[in-house]
Amino acid sequence: MSEEKKPVAQPLPAATILLLRDAPGGLEVFMVKRHHQIDFVAGALVFPGGRVDKGDSHPDLAQYSDGGKDWSDVMRAIGAAAIREAFEESGILLARDRKTGQHVTTERLLELDPYRKQLDKREIGLIEVLKKEQLNLALDDLVHFAHWITPENMPKRFDTHFFLAKSPIGHEGSHDGRESVDSIWITPGGAIADRKKWNVIFPTKCNLMKLDESKTVDSALAKARATKPLPVIPWLEQGPNGQILRIRDDAGYTQTTANMRDEGP
Repeated sequence: MSEEKKPVAQPLPAATILLLRDAPGGLEVFMVKRHHQIDFVAGALVFPGGRVDKGDSHPDLAQYSDGGKDWSDVMRAIGAAAIREAFEESGILLARDRKTGQHVTTERLLELDPYRKQLDKREIGLIEVLKKEQLNLALDDLVHFAHWITPENMPKRFDTHFFLAKSPIGHEGSHDGRESVDSIWITPGGAIADRKKWNVIFPTKCNLMKLDESKTVDSALAKARATKPLPVIPWLEQGPNGQILRIRDDAGYTQTTANMRDEGP
């Protein structure tokens, strides 16, 4: 008697953010190394991000946001999650002072740093921070870059939207010491090249390669604004030398296959 087929897990909405800066060696992106005990992509070098929380869709967030007025409610929540997760995991905050209209200064960022842990532990909500500190989320800093959905055969699935954003001046970034144990500003090519030092999973590698086509922050943002991301759902095929991970050919990636012996999903 055949085993009963397990139902396909519904993907959870999630957001990932590629924080960018220009450097003498070219465009750099902020990345964190996941803790080895985390249950998802443990030990991998990734971009800050995570699942959308209930508080990310709080109705009052529309009044405490710059931009995103023409976005759907779902995309505004995903954008809010991207900014919140970036702050929790990197300490970089895409927000503006409501009085001055300017991005949070370096000095103010230090004062706000304790909120990182409070937000992570859900001791305080995003809207509470914004109201208390009189800040607006800088949704207009976010540029939609990619859209990946975990394959149906995986027990834990995410429907993840990737965003690009220029890191505000003076926001250097630092890992949280809980979910991530290291952090680095690195060129996209540098993150891919050193396979002995960095574990980079296939979706991250594909998006690093895509980002590496631009040499400055402005050119990367301009290119992303001109291109609407297509949803990418990887699948497995049996090849002559083992299983092959594949993605659609029309999503704008130079690499669309990976041998599972060489790199994980």
